[in-house]
Amino acid sequence: MTTTTGLGELTGDYVIDAARTRIGFVGRHRMATRVRGWFDAFEGGAYLDGDDPSKSDAELTIQAASVRTGDRRRDAHLRGRFLDADAHPVITFASTGVVRAGEVFRVTGDLTIRGVTRPVTVDFRLTGAGDDPEGGFRVGFAGGVTIDRDDWGVNGNAVTGVLISGKVTLQLEVSVVRRLGAT
Repeated sequence: MTTTTGLGELTGDYVIDAARTRIGFVGRHRMATRVRGWFDAFEGGAYLDGDDPSKSDAELTIQAASVRTGDRRRDAHLRGRFLDADAHPVITFASTGVVRAGEVFRVTGDLTIRGVTRPVTVDFRLTGAGDDPEGGFRVGFAGGVTIDRDDWGVNGNAVTGVLISGKVTLQLEVSVVRRLGAT
C-alpha cells in the first residue's frame, strides 16, 4: 500500500474491512495481570473528508456475543454477566464530531453498551493509505480510549468489581476500503 501525499485524497465513503480490522480491549486484573480480548463480528463505515475532517463521520456495530479472550469460560461470563448479550446483542458507536489536532484525529461519538449511551472521544492516527492489490483504495487508522466500564453497567457482580479494574482500554486498528464509485 502506498502512502498518500495529501489528506484531500482520502475524501470518500468507506466500509470497514473486517478481515483487516481488530477491535480489542485490555482490562487489568487486580492480581497484576491483564486480560486481553477482541470481537470477531462487527461492521461499519465512514465518510472521510480529507480537506475538512469536521465533515467526516463514522459508525460501528459490534455483535456483543462475538467477544473472545482465548478462554471459553471467561468468554461465556463476559457475554452473560458483563455484556448481557442476549438482552443487548449489539454495541454501537456513532460519531458526532471529528477534530484534527496535529497528527491525531479526535473522533467524538456516542458509545452504546448494554443499552446505555455515553459520549467518548477516541484519538486516532492515520497509519497508511493508498491503492491495495485488489484494486481498491484503503485507509488505515489506529486508536484507542480508556473507559470506565461501570459507566455502562458492565460490572458483573461485587466480586468481579474487586478483582477487575473498572478501567478498560478499547483498542482499534481499523482498515477501511473506499466504496466503488465514491470519491
